[in-house]
Amino acid sequence: MDTASFDVESSNSESSGMNAGSGAGAGGTSSSSSPNSSTTLSRYENQKRRDWNTFGQYLKNHRPPLSLSRCSGAHVLEFLRYLDQFGKTKVHTSICPFYGHPNPPAPCPCPLRQAWGSLDALIGRLRAAYEENGGKPETNPFGARAVRLYLREVRDLQSKARGISYEKKKRKRPPPQHPSSSSAGAAAAAALLPPPPLPGQG
Repeated sequence: MDTASFDVESSNSESSGMNAGSGAGAGGTSSSSSPNSSTTLSRYENQKRRDWNTFGQYLKNHRPPLSLSRCSGAHVLEFLRYLDQFGKTKVHTSICPFYGHPNPPAPCPCPLRQAWGSLDALIGRLRAAYEENGGKPETNPFGARAVRLYLREVRDLQSKARGISYEKKKRKRPPPQHPSSSSAGAAAAAALLPPPPLPGQG
């Protein structure tokens, strides 16, 4: 197999993956308010097609070969574990002195894995691609409970091992302006202005 095609992390920054829930990516993560929404959507669609082709190749190379109709959540888990060998994210073991440190000061022999955010975004795209290619939502193996539990387990494990919180950050909303105070402020500002000149005074 072409290992480059399985490099999930190269096409997924962790920050974007963190914000995409499994299935959240299925609806497209681009925002209509973004000036580059069309570009983002195109990139998402292209990546989704590549991921779908990659999974199809994985099924063909499976021993024994698997058809999509016989694919289950268990096979999706096999696929995700298989992808780990191409990961680039250092996940510290519990006995590593850097366990829980987001920025370790020195190298260590801990294994490289696919980042949780990359896997989460990948499953979102594959879940959407499955239904776009004729699969029924109720039989979607990418939406299986086992897959959701696995992703949650990976998230928690990597969060502890790497000392990184994957909780979504709430956007701070600006405090609401009271119309009474703003109108009072406008009236006060108007009082400081000089009176308009009378006609004929220039």
